Amino acid sequence: MPNLTNLVVIYIKLHRYPLDIYPNLSIIRNIYMENFAIVIGRQYGAGGRRLGRLLADALQASYYDRELLAEAAAAKGLSPHIFTRSDEKRPSMMRSMLSYCYGAESGSYSPYTLSDENIYKLQSQVIEELAERGNCIFVGRTADFILRHHPRLVSIFIHAPQDVRLENIRNRGEESNPDKARELLLKKDRERESYYNYYTNRTWGRADNYDLTFDSSKLPVEKICAILANIIQGN
Repeated sequence: MPNLTNLVVIYIKLHRYPLDIYPNLSIIRNIYMENFAIVIGRQYGAGGRRLGRLLADALQASYYDRELLAEAAAAKGLSPHIFTRSDEKRPSMMRSMLSYCYGAESGSYSPYTLSDENIYKLQSQVIEELAERGNCIFVGRTADFILRHHPRLVSIFIHAPQDVRLENIRNRGEESNPDKARELLLKKDRERESYYNYYTNRTWGRADNYDLTFDSSKLPVEKICAILANIIQGN
């Protein structure tokens, strides 16, 4: 994946050269002038959620992760468990076959038609509605694909070597046993990759699917946030 050098090049170009020379950079520089949507894809333990919260504070934007999306769904009269039961998990082949056989792909969302695909459609609708309200930051949930036509979308992927992420997991108190921590990390990454690839027909973590990528082992999350905030604000 690209390292910090690519980002620094963009940053220098924005400040030292006119945008008529690099017109493709104008969207990034002017994004703060109108409602924007920032989506953070992340490897497990790389710091994506923390980066999202820091960016939300720095840019005074709304922050949405799994819990907040579930709350938004509840506000529409939907159970929060609708999202959490299949959050970033690819539907099994058996569930997909049952959904197809029993008509779960219809437009109505009764308790009997809430297939994983329809849950994904509901979540996509909620993400689109939240993005229309104002400046916002989403973590995961294929929001970069869902909002791919958003005129002010910036997509980010944050990653780090496995040993660094394992240390982060232990420091966060999620799992102290090294073997179990590694098992958890691999499981979460597999689920996220499978979910993203299934619903988007893209490749999770592939650099050219995102506007910017970061290795959080090379640069602290706080500095990544500061760089992004400066670029988005055009400072």
